[in-house]
Order: sequence, then C-alpha cells, then structure tokens
Amino acid sequence: METITPKGRLLRYMRAPIYMVWIFLGGSLFLLWEHRSLGIASLLVTLGYFIITVAIYEGNKKRLSDEIIGFAVQYGTVQSRLLRNFQVPYVILDGEGKILWMNMKFKELTGKEQGYQKSVTSIFKEITRENIERAETDQFVIQVEYEGRIYDAILEKMDFEVQTEDVKKPVDPLLVESTGSLIAVLLQDVTEFESLKRTSEDEQMVPVLCYVDNFEEIMESVDEVKRAMLTAVLDRNISRYFREVDGIVRKTDKDKYFIVLKKKGLQELKDNKFSVLEDIKNVKIGTENAFTLSIGIGINGSSYNQRSEYARAAIDMALGRGGSQVVIKDGKNVSYYGVRGREVEKNTRVKARVKAQALREMMEGRDRVLVMGHSISDADALGAAIGVFCCARELGKPCQIVLNTITSSLRPLVETFKEEAGYPRDMFVSSEEALLIADPYTLIVVVDTNRPNYTECPQLLNRGNGVVVFDHHRQGSEQITNPLLSYIEPYASSACEMITEVLQYFSDKIVINPTEADCIYAGILIDTNNFMTKTGVRTFEAAAYLRRNGAEVTRVRKLLREDMSAYKARAEVVRHAEVYHGSFAISVCNARDTESPTIVGAQAANELLNIVGIKASFVVTEYKKKIYVSSRSIDEIDVQLIMERLGGGGHLNVAGAQIENSSVNEVKRRIEDIIDILIDEGDIKL
Repeated sequence: METITPKGRLLRYMRAPIYMVWIFLGGSLFLLWEHRSLGIASLLVTLGYFIITVAIYEGNKKRLSDEIIGFAVQYGTVQSRLLRNFQVPYVILDGEGKILWMNMKFKELTGKEQGYQKSVTSIFKEITRENIERAETDQFVIQVEYEGRIYDAILEKMDFEVQTEDVKKPVDPLLVESTGSLIAVLLQDVTEFESLKRTSEDEQMVPVLCYVDNFEEIMESVDEVKRAMLTAVLDRNISRYFREVDGIVRKTDKDKYFIVLKKKGLQELKDNKFSVLEDIKNVKIGTENAFTLSIGIGINGSSYNQRSEYARAAIDMALGRGGSQVVIKDGKNVSYYGVRGREVEKNTRVKARVKAQALREMMEGRDRVLVMGHSISDADALGAAIGVFCCARELGKPCQIVLNTITSSLRPLVETFKEEAGYPRDMFVSSEEALLIADPYTLIVVVDTNRPNYTECPQLLNRGNGVVVFDHHRQGSEQITNPLLSYIEPYASSACEMITEVLQYFSDKIVINPTEADCIYAGILIDTNNFMTKTGVRTFEAAAYLRRNGAEVTRVRKLLREDMSAYKARAEVVRHAEVYHGSFAISVCNARDTESPTIVGAQAANELLNIVGIKASFVVTEYKKKIYVSSRSIDEIDVQLIMERLGGGGHLNVAGAQIENSSVNEVKRRIEDIIDILIDEGDIKL
C-alpha cells in the first residue's frame, strides 16, 4: 500500500530538527578547536541527538502520513457535504452539456435523481450547446425559466487534471478520468427581482403625440353647422381609445393631442395594432372623406425629457412617411404600425409655395449650389437635379450636379446638356471634384433620397453651409440630420413632380427650355411607369406645366429607349423568375454584359407584374459588391413593409433596398423568410 510523501513546506517543517544537527556540529567543531575535552563531549551529544531525531522521524513517518490522509478525507468529506447541501441549485456538466453531478437543492428543484445523465438542455432549453461552448472561453449569465420561476444561470468553466495512475480507489463523481474541463452551473432565483423590474417598466410613463393628418381639408368640405359635431365625435373617439388603457388625453390644438400613458398600456395598443387608425376612418358626418391619424411615441429614454424628444422625432417621421401610421422610437430603433395604406394626396399647394420661397432665400444667401441624388442615379434623380439647376440659374448662382455613374439609360439625357447647347462644361462633376468645390458658402441640395448613405457623396453633407432635401420616399430610421429645409412628400409620384411644383412658385419669370423640360418629364414618366403607378391630379398638372414649357412626349420616348442587350437581359430575368406562395415572383438579374444591371432589374420587376396571379415582384441584382433589390406590387401587397425589414424603404407599390456583405442567395432567402413572417403576423393576406 502506498503512502503519501510530504512535499514542500510540510517536508521542510518535519525535517527541521534534523537540519539543526548541522548547527550543533559546527558548534562542536569550534569547541574541539578551543577545548578538546568539551569538543569531544559536544560531538557525542550531537551524535546522540542525530540518532534520536532520525529514529523519531522514521518511526512516526507512517503514522503522520495516516493522520494527514485522515484529515484530508475529513476535510474533503466536509467540503463535499457543504457543496451537496449548498442552498443554491448547483450542477456540474461535461463539455457536451451532459449532467455529471448535482447537489440536493438542484434535485429538489428539478425532481431528478443523481443518476440522471441526460443533457441539461432537456431541463432548461435556454442552456444550449452554443451557450456551453461559450462558457468554455468566458463566464457568462443566461436567464432561464422553469416551472414559472425565473433563474439566472451562471455558467463557468472548471479546469481539472486527474492522474489516473496515482488513484487506486474509486474516485468522487466529480472526477473524470481524463484531462480537460467541466462546466459549473449555479442557479439564482430572480423571480421576485424580475417581477419588480417588470412592474417598474410597466409603470414607466410614455409620451404620445397624436396629429390629425387631414383636419383642414375635411373641415373645409363640411357645412359650418356640422363642424362642431364632427370635431366632438373625433375628440370623443380619440379620448375613449387611449383612456381604455389608462391614458391621459389633452388637446393642444384643433388637430393635435398630447397623451400620457403607462408602458403596459402601450403593449395593449401594440397587441391590437393601434386599431384607432382604422376606427377613426369611420368618423364621417356630412362628408365622405375619412380622417387619418399620425401618432409618434417615445420609449426607453434615460429621462422623461428624452422620451418626449423621441416622441417628437417619431411624429415627424410619421408625417414624413405620408401619415396614417404609428411610429415608435426606442433609442436608435424605430417600429412602424399601420403602414399598409396609400398616402393621401393633398390638394393644397400652400406647402409647395412655402418651400419654394424658402429655397429661393437660401440660394440667395449662398455663393454656389451643389445638387446630388442617390447613388447610381436614375431619370427621376437627374430630372429633379436639373430642376434645381434651373432655380440656381434664375438667381445667377453657379450650380453643379454630382454624378458619379452615368448609366446607359441616363446617358442620352445627360448628353443633351452639352457645352454647345449653352451649358457649363463643369455642369456634371464627380464626388471628388465636388468635395474640392464645396466650401462654407455652398448650399447642398439632395434630391430623390433622404438617406445619407444612399447619396452620391455622403461626405459632401458636412462640407457646405446647410443641406436641403427634396424627396418623395418615406422616411426611415436613417435620415439626413438637421437639414435647413426638408420637403418630403410620400404622396408625390416622383421627385420631379415636387420640383416642378417648386419651379412654378420659385419665380414668375423662371425660364425652362425644352431640353430641361424633357429631362424632368422623363423622371415623372419613369417613376410612374408611364403614368400607371402613384399618379394623382397633381402629377398630371406637373406634366401639363412641363408640356407648356416645351416637353415633347415623342422626344422623351426616344431618349428613354434601351439597347438590345438590356432588353434581352430583362427577358432572361422574367424567364427565370420563381413563384413563391403562388403570388410572389422572385428572380435574379445576372445582366453582367449590360452597362446598368440595376436599371434592368427595376424594369424586370415592373414586367413581372404583368403576369396573371403575381401580386408582388422582387428582382435581386449584384452590382459593385452590393446587392440591390427592386420590388413592385399593384395594389394588394405593401412591398415597402418588406423592404424596410431588409434595411430599405420606398412606397406601397414601389420599394427597394441596398444590402452590403451578403450574397444573392442569402438575400433571396431573407425575402422569403420576411414574406413568411408577414403572412404569419397577418400583414400579408393571400
């Protein structure tokens, strides 16, 4: 039977009496040198001391080892008993998540016996294999739920090394006959804490801003006698809706309301998907027109003031997206509700006149103007930029248009603005040239986009002395911050329509020659798909104004013709389209031989809608290390809702997205997954 061999400090402590012999021996030799008889006597005493010490050491060595073993066993037993009776549930796992050992508290909690050796995931589904692998590199906490109680599971790696050749007896269940690591899991009951935390969050006050989008328009169409009754019914419906969730409603203006409610009440409103948006449309007394609401909500700010600012930003976003919807701003995250309706066209042009005058004043105070649209500009972006160029020319201000990529569809339009025709040689500049031109006295005008990263030159936004935005796309969470002038109207068919209205109010004597009118008209034509999509009264009025200024339909049609390779590429996209759920056409544009594959993709998306049974189309195009998605629908499917979940945006029937660091197949799968989710949530009905 083997015995334990003392080592380290214990061994030095046990041999200390023997080490003393050397001191006695030195003293004896000194005495022997000075006094022979005393030295001999001292040597004899030292020799006797040495013999007795060695005899005692050797005689008690085994007994001492037994006592050390007994103490270790007793200590280990106490330690094991303490761990086993530990009042916090505790379990040991192997690297695969299999249970090796559990204490009594864990047994009581789960009802499992010591021999239970299945994966811990069978008890706590939250503790997955991925979490166990993560614990092997770093301690972390994951929240789990079991039989109505909530626990913080602390996972921590335990390194060990067992030398099996030195172990002759059965080992403790905690030991494994190998070298590696174990995972210790300790459970802390935090049910009461989480309950208090949830209660505190539920009681958090949430500011809500509610605006009636078309109050003035409806009141003008109602008899004066019925206006008071209509207003009272409107107030009652809004107040009743929010008071059902314990909200306080205060009217701040004839068409504006300020509401305060608890966060738990907000969850109830989310669950019914803000039914007030649809209910309010039934308020009709003396009119066939329906009221629409825009609601902005701010949550989870560090203070009530910050949440109020979130609510203000949310209502601005809701109005900028066309109204009739709810926007919830939670820090940088933004959620939208009720975005499936069409934008309501406004018949009044007061806003266009005000924006035109504001643009004129801003241009008069600057030395030059730089205009840019979105990257890979289309006819709408170019036409709107030409309109701004006409405004700047009217004031005698130099104006350049930032254009990095001239696509095959855009080239015929750009080539009409030649130096021989009286246009400046530097009318079109690249991003690099624009950055050199821009100075603090330059006005930057952005058209056909409101997202900074989508512009031709995002760095240019910080170079000038102010930014102006003209766009017809709905605003998203990412937008140009603090513009001097922002004119965003989602009801408009195109940016060219908006710029045409601005031109009419910019100056009574403004000159637009036929070439410029053709370019602006082409932008309207492209974005409305030959006046078949998103056209209203104001769209045709804008087209009529351009026609009076020399726009020629036949000439524009010739400018917009495409070459044979692009036509064939579009046909290939349609031919290889896959139909998903019997209603969604999804295809990939591989038009590498064409100059403008993204344009081909957008045209193919329009073509796919001509197929019977197709409710929405999606064309995915890879171009310059980005994935471009063009989506279209006729009337039933809100493709903008789908594109927003891809990180893009647009309108009910026309939308798109630009995605980086992804592949065509991944984007296709994401589109299919989003469609499935929206079908499950009821936002898409087949």
